[in-house]
Amino acid sequence: MPTDTPDLFSRVFENNRRWARQRSESDPEYFKRLASGQKPEVLYIGCADSRVPANEIMGLDPGDVFVHRNIANLVVNTDSNAQSVIQYAVDVLKVRHVVVCGHYGCGGIQAAMRSEDLGQLNGWLREVRDVFRIHHDELMAIPDERERYRRLVQLNVEEQCVNVIKTSWVQRNYREHGFPTVHGWCFGLEDGLLEDLKVPFVDILEGIREIYHLD
Repeated sequence: MPTDTPDLFSRVFENNRRWARQRSESDPEYFKRLASGQKPEVLYIGCADSRVPANEIMGLDPGDVFVHRNIANLVVNTDSNAQSVIQYAVDVLKVRHVVVCGHYGCGGIQAAMRSEDLGQLNGWLREVRDVFRIHHDELMAIPDERERYRRLVQLNVEEQCVNVIKTSWVQRNYREHGFPTVHGWCFGLEDGLLEDLKVPFVDILEGIREIYHLD
């Protein structure tokens, strides 16, 4: 264990006590409400990158957003973790929006575009490489490598939105209640701004129902 770890943890717990004290002073009922349950309107599916904290970049408080994060913000059909989160958020919490949020400068996206053995990550990043394969002609027509990376970040978000829409929970709840709506966003590390990719949710839903109609 690094010698500075105890100092880091001491700072973390001190920060936590200060945060809790400030919250209680500004709103004495805050933690009582927090402990009573959660009613988030948004499920956020994002990258595990430490530079992209979901609540903070959205300017929202604890309890406002249900969060799932993994490398390269993937929604994989065989990933029981992600699928369980989506089902719980949609069926139980009744979130009205599902956001898939990628970010520019994503290491997972960059790694997937390289021809190298990444060990345990090979299987996981194959999902991104599949996105690269599907959109190969468009991507390779972009001469600037940095811009090609950025476009793959966007395309990966769009494909993961499609994967969310494929689920029976989203299809059924949208048919019965008119929500959730699925959105695709990208976050810029360079400027801290969110970009709405304006994923055409209804058009995608209608377009895939012939094959992925599960409700």
